[in-house]
Amino acid sequence: MKYKSLLVFSILLTYYQSDAQNRAKGLEEKVQQLTDLTAKKSIIPLNFNKFKEYVKSPPKDYSFVVMFTAMAPSRRCAICQHVFDEYLIVANSFRFSQLNNNKLFFGIVDFDEGSDVFQMLRLNTAPVIMHFPAKGKPKPADSMDFERAGIHAEAIAKWIQDRTDIQIRVFRPPNYSGAFAFSTLVILAGVFLYIRRKNLEFLYNKQMWAVAAVFFCFTMVSGQMWNQIRGPPFYHRSKNGPVYINGGSHGQFVLESYIVAILNGAVVVGMILMIEAAGGVRSTDIARTTVEGKRRRFQSVVGLVLVCAFFSLLLSVFRAKTQGYPYSFLFK
Repeated sequence: MKYKSLLVFSILLTYYQSDAQNRAKGLEEKVQQLTDLTAKKSIIPLNFNKFKEYVKSPPKDYSFVVMFTAMAPSRRCAICQHVFDEYLIVANSFRFSQLNNNKLFFGIVDFDEGSDVFQMLRLNTAPVIMHFPAKGKPKPADSMDFERAGIHAEAIAKWIQDRTDIQIRVFRPPNYSGAFAFSTLVILAGVFLYIRRKNLEFLYNKQMWAVAAVFFCFTMVSGQMWNQIRGPPFYHRSKNGPVYINGGSHGQFVLESYIVAILNGAVVVGMILMIEAAGGVRSTDIARTTVEGKRRRFQSVVGLVLVCAFFSLLLSVFRAKTQGYPYSFLFK
């Protein structure tokens, strides 16, 4: 009986050693294949079979960040391409960095090539970026929240660092369009000032500086600085058509900021019309006073209509972005 127990123990030990060797060999081969694929492309295209083999199936001692997208023109996903461009910047930054190792890989699953993967993960939206840890199943925090974090490469890199403890320094390709536009503006301003060098009274025009100040306020209030920081899409295309107003209070579209600026501008114009109608110098000429009174009444009515109508639209936009806000005025 003792010899039988030793024999069974020896067989089991041999089996587990052989299984451990096979698993180690399988992991080594898998990592080598992924390394070779990454050497060709920073982001590995995945279909259903590759996703199961490299992302889901053990053995695995590496993290996998996968973007689920739908970039075919027929899908009309405008934000998908923008998110992919930022995602590619992160993948390239990691690939060419000194921290590049075999503990993190980047992949992508397009709906038209991997619809089975979408069904397996029960995904019905795109784009989605998920982190698949080396051990265990993905948790809710392993899905990136674009609405809160943003879609810039820096935000994606920070989210990856939070999930994997791997810090990725983002290297963006040089973009000289901003410097070129600024240089062109400075040159044009210099040429204009040189041409008008003998007549610079316009620099002391209070109305011009007032308009410039109001325009700057509209730019800031409408969220242009937020657009520069977060880099949102211009607008969003859905199955029901284009969407111009982001439904969440933590995000916005570029076109939405222009709409808000125009609405604010219309309200300000209405207020100015009412203020101008209430002021002015009284005349002793009865006929002129009558004409002036009619003009001011018309001006005040137009100003009041502008303020009420466009303030109501602003309130409607606020209601659309802040769910549960109970108040409205003229429009819902």
